[in-house]
Amino acid sequence: MAVQAKTQLPLARSPPLYSDTPLAILATPKFATGMTDSFTTEASHMTLSHNSIIRGFNSIYQQAPRLQESDAKDFVGYCLAWYYFVEEHHRYEETRFFLDIEEAVGEKAVMNGEVEQHVAFHDGLERFKIYLLQHEADFSHAALIAIMDSFSEPLYSHLQSEPQSLLALSRFSTPERPINLVDIALKAGKKSLTISFVFNILPVFLLNMDAADFEGGIWHNVFPPVPTTIRWILTVAVPMWQGRRWRFTSCNADGRIKHLAV
Repeated sequence: MAVQAKTQLPLARSPPLYSDTPLAILATPKFATGMTDSFTTEASHMTLSHNSIIRGFNSIYQQAPRLQESDAKDFVGYCLAWYYFVEEHHRYEETRFFLDIEEAVGEKAVMNGEVEQHVAFHDGLERFKIYLLQHEADFSHAALIAIMDSFSEPLYSHLQSEPQSLLALSRFSTPERPINLVDIALKAGKKSLTISFVFNILPVFLLNMDAADFEGGIWHNVFPPVPTTIRWILTVAVPMWQGRRWRFTSCNADGRIKHLAV
């Protein structure tokens, strides 16, 4: 197995603290405006989910050049989990959430712009997955980062704009026909969870979520909206399965930024 290293780090140097680069973290609409209506709240929840995707992207981008040969298998597994989370997130939107939105607002194709944005970076994501599946034994950080660079702009543009599209749905809500976007998202999300998703993909989402300190900690133990015991199971117990893979995340189980694994 050949793993290309960008530089040879001194053995005594500790891995650095995760940082929000190359992609910047997004502010939630609730933090920016102070509004608490269902459109602002769900757009904020979507922003938090997108920030987890961003931190996952950044953690891969930052650690790939420093990998040792012994890290390659676990790191490839981590990268693939990130890929599968992004794909599952978009599948949930296109097959459940967006359709439920269409029904609630009474307008077909109201979220088609977001679907088109998914298409814009889909091929890049596929190249990312295929490279990882085919090159675990001869992993090159330079090749992986080049692929990530090829789709980072349309991905980031989408992650920025989709919460704004959710906010704009408030135009359909009237006193006679009120719409609760948070309830729509919760009902759609419950249909997406499987045992395989929880054990093989969910940790890459939850352990890239800086909930403790981000925006003054207003989201700590608030999002995702699960009871304390379930949260502990999902962030502490579940990641014990394939723990070497999840060490590459940007945050710890309490939702705080941590030092990277390499």
